Amino acid sequence: MSAQSKVVLSDNDMPRQWYNIQADLPHPLPPPVGKDGKPIGPDALAPVFPMNLIEQEVSTQRWIDIPEEVIEKLLLWRPSPLYRAHQFEKALGTPAKIYYKNEGVSPAGSHKPNTAIPQAYYNREFGIQRLTTETGAGQWGCALAMACKLFGLICKVYMVRISFDQKPFRKMMMNVWGAECVASPSNLTQAGRAILAKTPDTPGSLAIAISEAIEDAVTSKNTRYSLGSVLNHVLMHQTVVGLEAQKQMKMMGEYPDVVIGCVGGGSNFAGISFPFVCDKIHGKNIKIVAVEPTACPTLTRGPFVYDSGDVAMMTPLLPMYSLGHGFVPQPIHAGGLRYHGMAPLVSHVLREGLIEAVAIPQLECYKSAVLWAHTEGFIPAPETSHAIAAAAREAKQAQEEGKERIILLNWSGHGLMDLTGYEAYMNGKLSDYQLPDNDLQASLKALEGLPVPPKL
Repeated sequence: MSAQSKVVLSDNDMPRQWYNIQADLPHPLPPPVGKDGKPIGPDALAPVFPMNLIEQEVSTQRWIDIPEEVIEKLLLWRPSPLYRAHQFEKALGTPAKIYYKNEGVSPAGSHKPNTAIPQAYYNREFGIQRLTTETGAGQWGCALAMACKLFGLICKVYMVRISFDQKPFRKMMMNVWGAECVASPSNLTQAGRAILAKTPDTPGSLAIAISEAIEDAVTSKNTRYSLGSVLNHVLMHQTVVGLEAQKQMKMMGEYPDVVIGCVGGGSNFAGISFPFVCDKIHGKNIKIVAVEPTACPTLTRGPFVYDSGDVAMMTPLLPMYSLGHGFVPQPIHAGGLRYHGMAPLVSHVLREGLIEAVAIPQLECYKSAVLWAHTEGFIPAPETSHAIAAAAREAKQAQEEGKERIILLNWSGHGLMDLTGYEAYMNGKLSDYQLPDNDLQASLKALEGLPVPPKL
């Protein structure tokens, strides 16, 4: 089957359970804490999330059943196809085989609906009528807008201002699905007004948008907050990607030497990688790579700390690699990767030595993305381009070593709503940006006085 181009599973092959990596971790994940350093219990999260999702957040059960009504909605596009990138391999002149899981086939064009659907379902089952959220590039906002419409919920999205301006069609997609989308920071919340008073020309950040969305949720009736990445239950919902990929690779008679995903908050990376991290924990020899932008180098340059998920520090303190909750990244086009922190579970498996992390500048990513479009046809999202660039590096190394290498990447979304970034790249208007150390150290000062996570 080596010449086969893709593997498409049947509806019956879609996973009926989510995989929870917390059951297999060599050391348990440190708990979220308050500013006093004391662990936060589930009840403290109840004003923000419904209890049925909080139960998933704290669960250490290995397999959690996917409700039938959620499966019914996921089957609108799942299982997603696994492709072999034959022409991309040929253009690189590599002996490596490159496979990619195409999550761009979802209605919203990315992996995000894999968790938006169950989150909308569990909120509706709990009696919630309205959800608030933030979005960076707009992929998550679109996914939740769609999911809320499918389950009869009202949706309000706070979109990072720079992406709101760069990606107007994503805002329009949210509107088509019935959601209200506003630029963040806004004048609609106390957190937003405070930021605007201090820095009226701010490009915004996910941390700011999260503060606004949470404030809206806790001060509004019949409302909860929904997050598209970072949290344990979100990453668990995404494991349908890796579980399907394991079946598909087996059908191809292959097992990957390298698994790659881009990381902002960690959801698509965890989705493709955590089932393979489980294999590695149990003895498989496999390299697993998380790829981030040099402009927002959370895993590669941030310390492992307790930090808040938002700028107003409305969330509990989470154990994660962080650039500081007040960090405002440069307005690179990969808006979904502009987050100051990293999912605690992704951070934890990096600390455990189960994965590796690399930062790649955006011009190299766009170069790889354009070559991909020229060879494989699909135009990748700027976020996806980071995984492609890392795969190209691995393929080049295989060429230099004269060894075949089997590479699997998560093609986390298409770039059809991101063409202004491609236009800027092709017109020579983009440049690389590496976060200066002075800026990093200044941002990390916000962590002074906060509790410190326990050592492994």
